[in-house]
Amino acid sequence: MAERLARRVVAAGAAGCVVAGAVAVTVAVVAGPGPGPTGYVSEAGVTDSGYAGAYRMGILTLAAALLLLAGALPAVARAASVLLGAGAVATVLSGTVTCSAGCPLPPFEAATVADLVHGGASIAATAAVVFAMLALVFAPAVGVALRRVAAVGAALALPLAGAVGLAMLLVGRGTLVGVLERVLLTVTAAWGLATAVLLVRKGPLLTPGP
Repeated sequence: MAERLARRVVAAGAAGCVVAGAVAVTVAVVAGPGPGPTGYVSEAGVTDSGYAGAYRMGILTLAAALLLLAGALPAVARAASVLLGAGAVATVLSGTVTCSAGCPLPPFEAATVADLVHGGASIAATAAVVFAMLALVFAPAVGVALRRVAAVGAALALPLAGAVGLAMLLVGRGTLVGVLERVLLTVTAAWGLATAVLLVRKGPLLTPGP
């Protein structure tokens, strides 16, 4: 009973961090001097941006959300918890290593080492969250509600992630990549919030379901 209550408290912390982190990043992206939807979200964190501090704080808060969510999941969802923990580490790296102006990435732009580290960490963090969704979908001992939310999240995130990857390789930085990236990040944040709220309301949800 005490463990279940503790997991609910941790899940509540995860939900709060998702909301706070998403708001901070959104404010930095919308109010900052970045190029709007034609650029990467990470451009809000460039050192010259007046909102770089808010952006980094938001990213680190989202990393905390992933770590808390990993701790709130039931023991039978160990694979998803490990993936979320890895995603948290990658998110911290993404938030602490700032890209240069425009956040250039190959193959269309010359990138610095910091750009590659930042971009790689950001991609790894997003991939870890998407794979965590899949791990929950294929965890039969996890309750049906968690698996349903994960299935919806994965069904939306997988094609978006593929589209972002292809657009980055074939088109490069621009409106297409910018919009797709924002939609993908919105889906992952929504999944994290929905999962955390479920864990707060119903606990670990250990009862298997169809």
